[in-house]
Amino acid sequence: MLEGEKILVTGATGKIAFPIARALAGNNEVWGAARLQGAGDHEKLAGAGVKPLALDLSTGDFSSLPADFSYVFHAAVDPGQGSWRQCVRTNAHYSGDLLYHGRSAKGFVFCSTGSIYGYQGQRPLTESDPPGVPLRANYSFSKVAAESVCTWIATHCGIPLTIIRICSTYGPLGGAPADRLEAILQRKPIRLHPDKPNNYNPIYEDDYVELGIRAMEVAATPPVVVNWAGSETVSIEDYCSYMGELLGIEPIFEYTPEAHTPLWPDVTHMHEVLGRTRVHWREGMRRMIKALHPELVLKAEP
Repeated sequence: MLEGEKILVTGATGKIAFPIARALAGNNEVWGAARLQGAGDHEKLAGAGVKPLALDLSTGDFSSLPADFSYVFHAAVDPGQGSWRQCVRTNAHYSGDLLYHGRSAKGFVFCSTGSIYGYQGQRPLTESDPPGVPLRANYSFSKVAAESVCTWIATHCGIPLTIIRICSTYGPLGGAPADRLEAILQRKPIRLHPDKPNNYNPIYEDDYVELGIRAMEVAATPPVVVNWAGSETVSIEDYCSYMGELLGIEPIFEYTPEAHTPLWPDVTHMHEVLGRTRVHWREGMRRMIKALHPELVLKAEP
């Protein structure tokens, strides 16, 4: 765990960055950069011991941002729902500008996505697999561009960098498993790709906090590129069925080619550079349900 450092976390009110900023704030000076446009955003960060900083990545204006951070965890993002040009500008160009702005850092983490990969069928996706045709085109293509921009800047300027390709985070603040939990509770169909099983390696909040901090510590030149996921593989079918058993509700699966292809990451390299995750997926799903729906009485372990 880092101690006595000055750390910048961008996208600091989000479900990934906020728990990481909160965990770091106990022993470090942590600045949480975000738009701070939501009700209670400022108080949320301040209450966690994080110094709130209003920053809109899409402007590319970092004039109000100190340049002397010792570590940076960059999770701010344009989700790609608008112009693809703006999405690439924000996620790639301005992420590169931020990396150069903080070039004195001992470690910089850029949050990419496993959604950049082209589907390779029923096998895990390794860091050397090529990008492909994504379902979230603007977002995924912008992250491919961002990886290239950040790699070039980090390599030529000697900035220690880790690029994490995020795959299926979940926990008390939500995530794809939480969305499927709501579908189960509402008796709505869960759309899945027909090339089943739909394998994933979901990573619970406790683990992604630990591995996110570790990613800052191992940043290097040339950059470390690593899948960021849980150590255990489980299909959506299996974890939804498990949640259904806890709730006493049978999930409804709807298979369609229009659904997202399975995002099954190979975590061999992750184990080498970041370590293994600790929370078993069953325990994580149970914790998530209790956090999101404390009013529910869960059945005993099936």
